[in-house]
Amino acid sequence: MALPEFPVDGGCSCGSARYRLKAAPLSVYNCHCKDCQRYSGAGWSMSVLIKGEDLELVSGSVVQHLRRADSGNVITMNFCAACHTWLWNDPASGPYKVLRAGSLDDIDWAAPVGNIWTDSKAAWAKIDPAQVNFPKGATDRTPLIDAFTRLHQD
Repeated sequence: MALPEFPVDGGCSCGSARYRLKAAPLSVYNCHCKDCQRYSGAGWSMSVLIKGEDLELVSGSVVQHLRRADSGNVITMNFCAACHTWLWNDPASGPYKVLRAGSLDDIDWAAPVGNIWTDSKAAWAKIDPAQVNFPKGATDRTPLIDAFTRLHQD
């Protein structure tokens, strides 16, 4: 699937918080950590790795929750202030944000290229061994970025 023309928009389920992703992401991958399972209500959450400056909140407001991740790092989670839809994370390290793919208006183009925290995946979850996979968190996201870049080369 080809990348869309950027910017693209997304937001919460009540429509109060709206954001704009101004440039193509660096990568898209699935996270199978227990926290993502709990917050998403599913076997994993889809992560869209972006440069921090590429995200703009255009309406509404967010509230933040600081959570200690399975890795021990403190992650700033951003939710719509009105309906509490999970929108993005601010990781403890790096100039990145991790957008929740499901909050994009159109996710057809956001195919994941890998998985992190596969050691804590649900027993029924299938992991494609041809993708970039990490048993724990990805301390270096370069392999995920490189796989996404290869997928979307012209």
